[in-house]
Amino acid sequence: MAFSKKETVLMSFVAVAILIRLLPHPPNVAPITAVALFAGTFFNKKHWAILMPLLAMVVTDMFLGFSMITPVVYLSFLAITAVGILFKKMNIGTVLLSSVVFFVLTNLGVWVLSYPLTPEGLITCFTLAIPFFINSLLGDIFFSAVLLFGYRFAAKRLQLA
Repeated sequence: MAFSKKETVLMSFVAVAILIRLLPHPPNVAPITAVALFAGTFFNKKHWAILMPLLAMVVTDMFLGFSMITPVVYLSFLAITAVGILFKKMNIGTVLLSSVVFFVLTNLGVWVLSYPLTPEGLITCFTLAIPFFINSLLGDIFFSAVLLFGYRFAAKRLQLA
């Protein structure tokens, strides 16, 4: 299967993000939300856009481990890829929306799996998750900027369509 020059460059950026996820990092400061948004925004073939963040997660989770919440996490990355596909842009608005999507979906999953299914349980779950959300925002903004500006630089240098 032959890939275009653009697809090869895009996949190389995803590969680097996979490697970064395997390095020690603060909780929730990881590149996968950025990868999902990036893939949805820039891959012309939607099957690659959907596959890239899932592949990144499966490969890294084989080393880092799977958990009860893994299906919800993967679902959240599919939703973030959809944000990229629908909006066709990576900017502060889509990055913040992606961060919120991840926060809401994963914490609903944590609530259902680990807390009393009461309003108090929901409030407790989301309140305790706020520090992780702050880390997610910082990581999502940083890694999105690195992917976006790195790709723009490479696209200009390599004259990608």
